[in-house]
Amino acid sequence: MELLIVILLLIIGLLTFLLLKKERVLGIKPETASKNTEVKIVENKEYRKNIFDLLNSIPEGILILDKSKKIIFSNNSSTKLFDTKINENISGSLRNPDLLSSIDKIFEDKNIPDFEIEIRNKAVLRLNITIYLDKNNLFFDEVTCVLFIRDLTEFHKFQQLKSDFVANVSHELRTPLQSIKMGLETIDNIKDLKENNELNNLMPLMTSQSERMENLIRDLLSLSKIELQEHIRPTHEIDLIELIDYVIKTYEKIISKNNISIKFNKTDNLKIIGDRDKLIEIFTNLIDNSIKYSDKNKEVTITAKKDGDFNIVSVADKGIGIPKESIHRITERFFTVDPSKSRSVGGTGLGLAIVKHLVSQHRAEMDINSVENEGTTIDIKFNSL
Repeated sequence: MELLIVILLLIIGLLTFLLLKKERVLGIKPETASKNTEVKIVENKEYRKNIFDLLNSIPEGILILDKSKKIIFSNNSSTKLFDTKINENISGSLRNPDLLSSIDKIFEDKNIPDFEIEIRNKAVLRLNITIYLDKNNLFFDEVTCVLFIRDLTEFHKFQQLKSDFVANVSHELRTPLQSIKMGLETIDNIKDLKENNELNNLMPLMTSQSERMENLIRDLLSLSKIELQEHIRPTHEIDLIELIDYVIKTYEKIISKNNISIKFNKTDNLKIIGDRDKLIEIFTNLIDNSIKYSDKNKEVTITAKKDGDFNIVSVADKGIGIPKESIHRITERFFTVDPSKSRSVGGTGLGLAIVKHLVSQHRAEMDINSVENEGTTIDIKFNSL
């Protein structure tokens, strides 16, 4: 019993000794631990100050929000552009339902792609928004979302200015062009003038060039309008098979005139979200090009098929083809592989540029494959319903 008491006293004494000397056993002194914590806090504050200084130097707007959509950081660009105030709700500075909905979704850990919005404050602003969810407490000691904002207002103003210029010039050209065409038709109907061989040689050339200029004005106006509306996503359900059948029927006379045959390989239930008129313009341009740049007695093959979550329409011809080094330029405005051939068939060099923008508006993809003197295949890949 006495031995047990002695052992207990020794244990109590040892524990007391260790408690008194814990900084030696653990290698940490209480006052040192406190200093380390203070150092870490200072380092953390210094680190975040450097981060915020960096964000303030970035020309794009940056806002950091908490879960209640309260602004807890606004860099200099955002403050200057939107007159933001710390601790106010973002709806006070950037009131837009798409933006507020996207913020809710990002806090639900959903993937949100870049998007554009229009804000009407003191002036109308066109903004591109990227949202990032900071789950690692990089900026604050809580989960926040970071808005990266690009001001596209001046770019859109430039696009509008360019579009208005093209529209105004095209409109002004139409009146004198119509007068020229009427004059040519009048001359062509005067019997005495038909005996003039020089005039007879010039008339077809002048008539074809006036028609080409008319087509050019039409395509310029169309392209200008398409560029302004490219960001607007179509919303209607479209049956691609019915639409392509319709386009083919409109070309029956031209097909028979050029001795071109069209083969349409189709499948059932090929539906997408799209704009009917613009889809017609896409396939009208593709079929028109295939006919223009194919020799007579050739075949144009249109194939519509499903491939997983995509609906793919291919337009393949056996025409003059495109040199490999020119394929990447074929959708540029006014670019033609063979300018003389293009002029002779009434081409404007704008057809595939129009197609490219319309395909982009449908959030689809276009793939061009071609072999010179063998033919061209253009695939349009749409998201299926």
